[in-house]
Amino acid sequence: MTAEPTPAKELELPPHSVDAFHRGDFWLVQPRESGHRAGMDALMLAAAVPGLFAGRLADFGSGAGAVGLAVAARCRQAKVLLVELTPEMARFAEATLAHPGNAQLSSRISMLVADVGLSGKARTEAGLADGSLDFVVMNPPFNPAHHRQTSDALKRQAHVMGDGLFESWIRSAAAVVKPRGGLAIIARPEQLAAILTALDGRFGKAEIVPVHPRADAAAIRVIIRAVRASRAPLALCPPLVLRDASDRFSQRADDISNGRASLFSD
Repeated sequence: MTAEPTPAKELELPPHSVDAFHRGDFWLVQPRESGHRAGMDALMLAAAVPGLFAGRLADFGSGAGAVGLAVAARCRQAKVLLVELTPEMARFAEATLAHPGNAQLSSRISMLVADVGLSGKARTEAGLADGSLDFVVMNPPFNPAHHRQTSDALKRQAHVMGDGLFESWIRSAAAVVKPRGGLAIIARPEQLAAILTALDGRFGKAEIVPVHPRADAAAIRVIIRAVRASRAPLALCPPLVLRDASDRFSQRADDISNGRASLFSD
C-alpha cells in the first residue's frame, strides 16, 4: 500500500490519506484520525469472491469502499454497490469513487447510504430490494464492547458490535441475495457459532478459512463463504497463514493482498 498527494478537490474532507491497493489497481480515500481505515481484513474478504464472478454484489458496511473496490478490481465484470450507514464514511467512499485512479472501475460501482440492519419494507424503501443481488460481502463491526475502547464515536461505530448484529446483517443478506447467490463474512473465531446460527435455514454450503498470523499461532480471523438456499454441508478449508518464519508475508498472503489470488482458489 502506497500513498500519493491529496488532489485539491478532496481538501474539504477531514484529514485523510489517499492510498494505493493491489499495487495501484485502485485507490482509497480514507480518514487519518477518525473512523475506520482499511487493511488486510478488507483484502482477505474481497478475495473470498470467485475470480470469475460477474454479477451484482453489495458491500455491507463499506466504509471508504475497500472491499467493494478490491472485488471490482479482481472481477472485471462485477457490478458493486457500496452500502454505508454513516454519512461521514459515505463522503470518503464518494471521494474514493471520484479519484482519477479509479476511473476504470467507477462506472461499475455505486453508493447507497443505508442501514443494512433494517428489515422488510423499511429495507426495501432504503434501496435494498429483495432478490436484487448475486453476492453480499460484509466486514461488520465485530469487536466486543470492552475491546480497545476509543473516544472516537465514528471509529467505535465501525468497530464495536451491537446486540444481534450477525443475525440482522445475515437476515438482510438472505433477503437481498438471489437463490444460489453468495455471502462472505469476516469475523473473530469466537464469533463463529453466532454466525453459523444466523446462517442456519438461510445459507448453506458454508466454507470456513481460519486465518493465522503465523503457522504456530492461533487463528485471529475466520472468513466464511456460503450459498443462499443451499443444503450442502459445512467444510473447514486449509488455513491462510499470513507470515512466514522470517515474519514476512507468506506468498499466498501476498497474492491475496495484491488481488492475484482467490481465498478459495476459484
